[in-house]
Amino acid sequence: MTPIPAWIDDRLTPVDKLEVHRRGLRHPAISVFVIDGDRTLLQRRALGKYHTPGLWANACCTHPHWGEPPAACAVRRLREELGITGVRLREGPEIEYRAAVGDGLTEHECVTVFTVHGRPTVEPNPAEVMATQWIRLSHLQDEIAQTPDRFTPWLKIYLRDHALDIFGAAA
Repeated sequence: MTPIPAWIDDRLTPVDKLEVHRRGLRHPAISVFVIDGDRTLLQRRALGKYHTPGLWANACCTHPHWGEPPAACAVRRLREELGITGVRLREGPEIEYRAAVGDGLTEHECVTVFTVHGRPTVEPNPAEVMATQWIRLSHLQDEIAQTPDRFTPWLKIYLRDHALDIFGAAA
């Protein structure tokens, strides 16, 4: 796997991505929410993903490469995962969370959240994304309450603890 930045002894160090998650090391990440009015774009993670396969997540989330700025990472992954290009990113809150993601793996992320407003053309990469859907925020919150196991841990944390910071008045 690719090395990603992680904090070891208070120093940012390149570490194999799977090792980062096995050890639950604190590491930088990005999350992107694509928002169109009261709707947000979700992706269902491809079944080949090494953690949380088949679960619904926000539009895009990943780890920057070593030395890659968060905004550049967000642009790269929007293109690689969803075929989304030419959009304007708005930098939002920085959020830290820790969550078990299955198979003994833990995400301990320091996330830079970005939003994209509007409804860009979406062309999912099947190696990354098995489905997408636009959903009203209120309906998403109901779905998570009724069937939480269908959603990634981080999406549940974002909606539970940070919806107002991410979605503003629509939350």
